[in-house]
Formats: sequence, C-alpha cells, structure tokens
Amino acid sequence: MHPRLSVSDFIASTNQTLEYAYPLIEVEGEVASFKINQGKFVFFDIKDDGGSIGCFMMVFQLRVPIEDGMKVVVTATPKLTQWGKFSLTVKAIRPSGEGSIKKSFELLRKKLEHEGLFATDRKRILPKIPQRVAVISSNQAAGYADFIKILNDRWGGLSVDVASVQVQGEAAPDQIIRALNYFNTQEELADVIVLIRGGGSADDLSAFNDEKLVRAVASSRTPVLTGIGHEVDTSLCDLAADVRAATPSNAAQILVPDRHDVIRSMRLQVGACVPRVINTIDGLKARIDGTVEDAVEKVEYEYHRYREHLIHMRHVLSQLDPAKVLERGYALVRGELSPGQTFELETAQAIIKAKVIAIETQKPTSPPSSERP
Repeated sequence: MHPRLSVSDFIASTNQTLEYAYPLIEVEGEVASFKINQGKFVFFDIKDDGGSIGCFMMVFQLRVPIEDGMKVVVTATPKLTQWGKFSLTVKAIRPSGEGSIKKSFELLRKKLEHEGLFATDRKRILPKIPQRVAVISSNQAAGYADFIKILNDRWGGLSVDVASVQVQGEAAPDQIIRALNYFNTQEELADVIVLIRGGGSADDLSAFNDEKLVRAVASSRTPVLTGIGHEVDTSLCDLAADVRAATPSNAAQILVPDRHDVIRSMRLQVGACVPRVINTIDGLKARIDGTVEDAVEKVEYEYHRYREHLIHMRHVLSQLDPAKVLERGYALVRGELSPGQTFELETAQAIIKAKVIAIETQKPTSPPSSERP
C-alpha cells in the first residue's frame, strides 16, 4: 500500500524531512533575476552550469550589495512552498571570489561615499596620549598580541578594556557592532576605540565591509582607530573610521608616542629654556626706552610663561615615572617565571619575594553577555 496524503500534508511532510536532513546549508552559485519587491522582499535565482534554484530573503538581511552575475554563497534552509515550488529561504548572503567581493565593495563604497560617511571634515583627531583605550578584536589573534606588546613597549600604564569578538565569518559584524554599542553607552567613555584584525584573504576581511558595521563605526560617539589587515588592504570600516592605521602594530604606534622620544624631547626643551629666558632679558635690556617698571613687567611675563611650560613638562615626565605606575595598582615582576623558581614582586608599598608554583595558560574571554558584548 502506498501512503495517501493531502497536498498540504505532503508539503508539510516534505518540509519536515528537509528540515531534518538540511537544517541549514551553504550553496554557492551565480545570481540571476535579482529583484526587491515592495522594499521588503528579495527574490533571486542562484545557478551554475547544471541547474538553478529560486531564493527568498527579507531585505533587512541583505548586508552587502548584490546584483546579477555575481558569485555568492548563501546560508539557507531548503523549503517546498505551498504552491509546490522548491526554493531556498536565505538567512545570509555574501560575495564569493575576488571579482564578486570587489564588485560588492565598490557598489557599497559609492553608496556610502555619496551619503558623506567617508568625508574628511567629519573625522576627529585622536588624543595625543589617551588614558582609557577600548579595544575590539579577537584576543586569540596574532594581530591583537602585536598591538598590546607594542602599546606597552612604547608607553605602558594605560587603562585598556578589551571586547573579544569574532573578526571573520557571518557572526563577526554583529558581534563587533554590539561591542561598539557597549563602549559608546558607558557612563565614562574611553578616549578612543581601536578596532584591529591581522591580515587575511579578501574573504577573511569581508566582515569589515558589512554595511551595518560600517555605519556603526561612522556613528560612534568615541573616536575610532582601525588597524585591519596589511598595508595594502583597505576596508570600508577603514574609510569610515576617524583614523586608519596600516596594520595592528601601526595602530599602537599611532595611538601613543615612544616614551624614550618624549623624554629626549623634554630634556632638550628644558635645556633650551634657560638660555631663552636669558636672551629675552638681554633683548629687553637693549630695547628699554621707558621706565624700570615697564622692563620688570616684561621680564616677569616671560618668566611666568616659561615657568608654566616647565610645569607642563614636569607633569608629562611624571607620568613616565615607574613609581607612579606602581601607585596606580600595577606591579613589577623580576626574575625567571618557571615552576619552582623564586622571583621578586615590587608594588608601591613593598618588595615581595615569592615562588612560582604553577603557570597556567590564560583562558579565552567568555562570550559577551546580553549586557556586555
């Protein structure tokens, strides 16, 4: 006996079977007959030399420009419609192959450039020496490790808050957007947000060409510095950011000066102050044509001006004092860090002799909660 089903039951049974066998699949092919109906619904076919499948998705799910002839990968669920037509219900779509990725990039770039998102006059200047830095990256990536190392080597002692996110793949753009929203809604904002990712292929870096992410970077309350890929790579997030670095390492170099250069510069300036004051006084003596009171007033003015300059330089130099860093709660470790070895731990209050019991690899940051990305 063959099963006898109504049309509706057959469609439901078929969809149940498809859902069990293919809950979510990726299909690669060329786009054809692309159209958007009523500003809400997206219809197109995806094809290759051997066949064609109809696709459907909502317009808000379309995160990159798509047009006929482009090669794409769709993440979708196969379904039999109530009219008996087989189709793919698309959850996400992304260009595939260098040509299609470049085409999608140029289409979106022109659109956002026309809206003014990349305009030079809307970009902000980064602080010379930031105190609070927010970093968005994968804390397991080599680019992140390079950034932190160079940051500490050049300056150190900064307050760094890190949101660990995926930096490639379908989930990456939304995770980065949540991190941006988190840092932009804090009671005390960071001085700068740094978005970094090491090098990779065009497909690896495509997350940084996501339209919603690019708009989030452009609308950030806090200035954004990007260091994405290699020097030859330019993403739309780079164009929307306030400052673009060539690499994650270059981002650290842009963010803070080298403390050794600052110290040398300050020494030169301090050394130049005394001769400049003397020269000013000598010049005033030569030009005195009024009362003694006028000359004294001019000398006092120059004295106070250089005194304020010296106070400012003393304040900057004090920030480089290791004792000041220890007073902010940091500690200095001296000695070999291996099991069984002794070492010294210097704090602002004491020098502690300790012994290494064990060394554990730092665990990855836990996934962002609903309140924190």
